[in-house]
Amino acid sequence: MAARKSNTGAGGGTRKAKPSAARKSGRKTKRKTPRKPTNRRKKSSAKKHGLLFRLFFWPFQLLAQTTERWHPVLRWPVRAAGGAMLVMFFCFLLVAVFYYLRATQYNLDKASEMPARTLVYARDGRTELGRLHGDNRYLVKYDHVAKDFRNALISREDARFHDHFGIDIKGLIRATVQNIKRRRLAQGGSTISIQLAENTWFPPDTGKKKSTASLIDQKLLEMALAWRIERRYEKSEILEHYMNRIFWGHSIRGVESASRTYFEKPAIRITLSEAAMLAGIIRGPNAFSPFKNIEAATRERDVTLGRMVKYGHITQAQADVARNEPLIVRPKNRRVLQETYVMDAVRRELDRILEEQNIQDGGLTVITTIDHTIQRAAELSMERNLVRVEKTPGYRHQTRRQWQQLPSGRAGETRYLQGACVVIENRTGAVLSVVGGRDANESKYNRAIQAERQIGSIFKPFVYLTSFNRGMMPKTWIPDGRIRPGEIRGAPRSWSPSNSDGKYGNYVTAEDALVRSRNTSSVRVGNFAGLEDVNATARDVGFIQGIPMNPSSYLGSWEATPWQVASAYTVFPNNGDWYRPYMIQEIRNAKGKRVYPGKGDSGKLMAVVAEPGATWCVSNTLQQAVNRGTGRIVRSLGYKAPCAGKTGTTDDYKDAWFAGYTGTLTCAIWVGMDRPQKIINRGYGSTLAAPIWVDVMKTAGRLGYTTPRFKPVRLHPVSLCRWSAKRATKGCVARGSAYTAKVPADMLPGERDYCTMHPFRGLPSRRDGRRSPPRAIPVE
Repeated sequence: MAARKSNTGAGGGTRKAKPSAARKSGRKTKRKTPRKPTNRRKKSSAKKHGLLFRLFFWPFQLLAQTTERWHPVLRWPVRAAGGAMLVMFFCFLLVAVFYYLRATQYNLDKASEMPARTLVYARDGRTELGRLHGDNRYLVKYDHVAKDFRNALISREDARFHDHFGIDIKGLIRATVQNIKRRRLAQGGSTISIQLAENTWFPPDTGKKKSTASLIDQKLLEMALAWRIERRYEKSEILEHYMNRIFWGHSIRGVESASRTYFEKPAIRITLSEAAMLAGIIRGPNAFSPFKNIEAATRERDVTLGRMVKYGHITQAQADVARNEPLIVRPKNRRVLQETYVMDAVRRELDRILEEQNIQDGGLTVITTIDHTIQRAAELSMERNLVRVEKTPGYRHQTRRQWQQLPSGRAGETRYLQGACVVIENRTGAVLSVVGGRDANESKYNRAIQAERQIGSIFKPFVYLTSFNRGMMPKTWIPDGRIRPGEIRGAPRSWSPSNSDGKYGNYVTAEDALVRSRNTSSVRVGNFAGLEDVNATARDVGFIQGIPMNPSSYLGSWEATPWQVASAYTVFPNNGDWYRPYMIQEIRNAKGKRVYPGKGDSGKLMAVVAEPGATWCVSNTLQQAVNRGTGRIVRSLGYKAPCAGKTGTTDDYKDAWFAGYTGTLTCAIWVGMDRPQKIINRGYGSTLAAPIWVDVMKTAGRLGYTTPRFKPVRLHPVSLCRWSAKRATKGCVARGSAYTAKVPADMLPGERDYCTMHPFRGLPSRRDGRRSPPRAIPVE
């Protein structure tokens, strides 16, 4: 019974289980039917994933398949090492692509474009006056550099230059190993191409120090640029661009500049020893400079010679000969870059032109108007004559020699006697010489164009010019006595200027008053002209600031520069024409194309600022000033050519001037202290400034600058009155004031413009029967 129960129970359990299984089976069937499409999508997705996987990871699959049948001991290390190498390769590839794309943003033309300096030449187009803008660099072609230097540079900087593609793999691996060992960026593995990229786009930055990450980023970008450079340029071009960019210390850029600076010769002429030294000091141009440490420079030369032997560029015998050759570098007295006042003046005018004409600076060729010989003569004469003044008994100021002997820390600004000179070509305005002091390296203050000094009697001719324009004649009588209170318009009643000799006369002609530089007469001439008109004349002839509106201005109590004085005086030999002074006659760009002046433009500017007759009268008077007046020292110093001029001496002998001209050139000289003070007792313009003028003009004459007689004007004889400057009447004849003179046509009084001071009849009489004296001041 029990068994049956058991079996029955079992059987019953079995019977119960079957339906359960069937239901279970039925449920499974129901689940599988809707999932069939999902399984197909999964298989399709797996197939797509497999394609992408094989596309990107086929090297790893290849490695796995290759090592599949290897022994596990060998298989797994090889897979690990190979996988690591593949990862590194892909990382390198990604980095290379990334930096190449960055490198494509840089213009490779810049590698060959260097900020060369602007060359400035004298008017002959051959004599170099100096350089402006850009770096201290001379650009040279590949074959204009000695072959020994090219080989020395390759031996020292990049021995496999001709074999690599811009990146030296061996050198890079060596540098990487060294950097790992030293735990810092000790070496860069740079090639010449990489250094060219660095010098072109990443010049040394004196600012904040870069981080290690920034340096690595820059180095990788330089490599990408070097790879592009190698594909753009030939090896010889790469070397040429690099040689023109190398920094050699002391602001020297390029092999030509280095060769000229250190050895005073072009790079094509340097010896093997000199070439090896230049290549050797590149890695430390200031530390190994032969100017600072000739022994260190010699050691670097010897190391370079050894490397040249190693790489087969020279033989050991050639190296030994070069090692025994002493290095002779530029002596100390010629190492200082000489500043000049000419270059300062040229720089100022050039900067103005470049801005106005929108011309890019650097690499230009500038032809100036400067005559190098006259410039040098003016500089030498200035120094010679001022030394003579410093040796004169009674001279109490610091001399230049005393200043030079002071310790460098105590010398300070110069306090010795200075001078300035400006020479201008009359008919063009071309400036032939600018001397702004005794030495631009000792004082950069350019007195020729910057020093506004009281001009004194130098201005008187322009007062007379204005009066002559208003009808006064050279033979008109002017009182020479003391100025009376209230006589001069605009002057205080107490104002009474004195004559330089302390003497006073009755009457002088206007001509004699200017020849003898009489102060009281000149003030009366100015009073006749009027301050407004005299100021207008001053502005017209180049004193653009005008004059102070007070009567003392007639005597030059105001300031102007030597440049302005020289420019103003050109109106006299030009009979009223004024040409704007200029120093630059032509500018060409780096390609040799003229960029200034433009087509159809001469660059000159002329204006008619005074009547020809009036300027001729003043000029004729200034010729007499040289022959018999205050400027007669010019003749006593041996200058015989036709000329005219005027001296100028300010109160207490603080400024000494001489301005004069020939038919071709005008020259203004100033002598004085930078801080106005008495130069020396009786330090007149005739004794301090005129001798320099004579030296300059004698030099110009020897150079062929002609000295023709001055430009004539048409003259007409006419009878005039000395008092009124009008046509003389019978009354003038009766008074003894009539005279006959040849007068410029444009100054002739009108046909019926007779003297009103002495009418035809009705001469006044005094009680004693004698005629009353006529008025002495011209009237309108």
